[in-house]
Amino acid sequence: MKPDKHSHFQRSACLPQVELRVSRDSSACYQAHTHDEFSFGVIDKGAASYRNQRTSYQTGRGDVVTINPGDVHACNPERGAWSYRMVFVDSIWLGKAQSEAGLSAQDYLCFAQDHLRSTQSLNDFNRLFAQLADCDGALDAESQLLDFVLQLSTGAQHLPALNRAPEQSLQRVREQLLDQLDSRLSLAELAEEAQLSRYQLLRSFARHYGLSPAAMQMDARINQAKQLLRGGSSLAETAVSLGFADQAHFQRHFKKRVALTPGQYQAGVASGR
Repeated sequence: MKPDKHSHFQRSACLPQVELRVSRDSSACYQAHTHDEFSFGVIDKGAASYRNQRTSYQTGRGDVVTINPGDVHACNPERGAWSYRMVFVDSIWLGKAQSEAGLSAQDYLCFAQDHLRSTQSLNDFNRLFAQLADCDGALDAESQLLDFVLQLSTGAQHLPALNRAPEQSLQRVREQLLDQLDSRLSLAELAEEAQLSRYQLLRSFARHYGLSPAAMQMDARINQAKQLLRGGSSLAETAVSLGFADQAHFQRHFKKRVALTPGQYQAGVASGR
């Protein structure tokens, strides 16, 4: 295997079970090999020949490929350089999540397809990769990862049906989220509070409230931030008090929901007094 000097790896800071790889304008070629982890990725530029076990595909920009632990595979550029991004997920951790979801009584359930050409899958991957790389929060990252991988493992139409979760269980989780706006709560902590599996909590909470737990907590943070800014708190004080990693993290999420930066919002409300 020829060394790839155009690639870099990073461990997700919010999910240590996940490793990311980015390769830009690489011409590296790979012999057939295996991974211990689940892996999946997207081709961003160029075209490649992808072989998984005994099946071969011609892949191009926007295609999603998946690789199960132990699959003998190789993926090499057809001509010139190519660019791609990959996600590697610990197989024991993911197998436990699949078992919680009622999908597998074995060590783990394999991906249903090796190769997908779908705008929805590409968009979902891009959102997930950005979340894992930027690490805005473990709760949102873990929620997106489980949702993405469980659907790749089964197809959305084959996910287990849910019994209606007790409303009081969901209410307890909602209260915990809103009472601890400055805390980086994990999905496991919330599932324990609700006495549900992580999968049950994600699906039931979104069905009941129309938002994921992470989205609900972030909305509440932004609403509280607006109150603090109107009261004269500095941007730095507001970000710290609401548990944002830094001011850039705060500004990014504030702008997504208010269409203004926190500074612009504060200046506007101050001028209107």
